[in-house]
Amino acid sequence: MSIASLTDAELAAHLAQAAGRILLEVRTSGVFEGKALGKAGDETANAFLCNALRSARPEDGLLSEEEKDNAARLDQSRVWIVDPVDGTREYGEQREDWAVHVGLAIDGAATTGAVALPGLDGGIVLHTDAVPPLTKSPAKRRFLVSRTRPAKEAVAVSEAMGGELVGMGSAGAKAMAVVRGEAEIYLHSGGQYEWDSCAPVAVAQAHGLHCSRIDGSPIRYNQTDTYLPDLLICRPEYAEEVLALVAGL
Repeated sequence: MSIASLTDAELAAHLAQAAGRILLEVRTSGVFEGKALGKAGDETANAFLCNALRSARPEDGLLSEEEKDNAARLDQSRVWIVDPVDGTREYGEQREDWAVHVGLAIDGAATTGAVALPGLDGGIVLHTDAVPPLTKSPAKRRFLVSRTRPAKEAVAVSEAMGGELVGMGSAGAKAMAVVRGEAEIYLHSGGQYEWDSCAPVAVAQAHGLHCSRIDGSPIRYNQTDTYLPDLLICRPEYAEEVLALVAGL
């Protein structure tokens, strides 16, 4: 079966998983270390993902963190948005909290995608197909934050809700921790770009989670300015309280 015959969700999952394997091979080669490892991983995975998407979906637009932006995407309904290594620092430091993002935005909405977590034992891929029902939430309020620079809004809301801060690396790793039930709330306000959240938002929404900007407005993709400064991904039962607390800051 050729990759061109796969559904969008199958393609996203296949490519995210394959890119993850490539990144692990680059990391275990012993050729690169630290920042050089991150650079080599970014370039290698990006070349694979972009070439594969252009081959499998030649009519679609493409936006990647590691490629020069092409304004032609703005006139296209379907745009693939990828981050070859989300969490380059964590990847270069041999940590596990990094990810590969392959997302598809249709008419500005994150509709389909996959997030690979290759650094976890055995590696896993979460995607928008064959999604299990959302399980009952534990009576916890764990907030995913940057392990080095926790967002002030997340700290303030966590304190107001009697929550617990959980430090973690990449945006994709944080978002998937909520999907996997390792935390309940990912509130980010420190600045991101479309490739940081498109695939994670698609996956999180498919799993029944709330996804929005921190003012409650929808997250829009394939915009002229790719900067997306904030987002909220959380269990739906916490969304109203979190948004109200953010509005009151």
